[in-house]
Amino acid sequence: MSKTQKEQTVTINDVEHKLSDLNADQITMVNHVADLDRKIESSKFNLQQLQFGRDSFMNALTGTLPAVEEPTTPIEVPTQEIIT
Repeated sequence: MSKTQKEQTVTINDVEHKLSDLNADQITMVNHVADLDRKIESSKFNLQQLQFGRDSFMNALTGTLPAVEEPTTPIEVPTQEIIT
């Protein structure tokens, strides 16, 4: 290994490990975890797009429906007795 090339490491539970110290099964699991992390982030991004799209279509749909008047309910104001 040349002086400019740094040995690859991976951090697991806040502990740095040299990849050269891991066995083949451990490296496979590290790769699975990394791939799942990428998929989770991609799914979050896709969910955000889906939620925005749904909200946009719901707003567009609501805009095409006739307005519904809200029933007006009289507001009762409590009265105070004035003592003189």
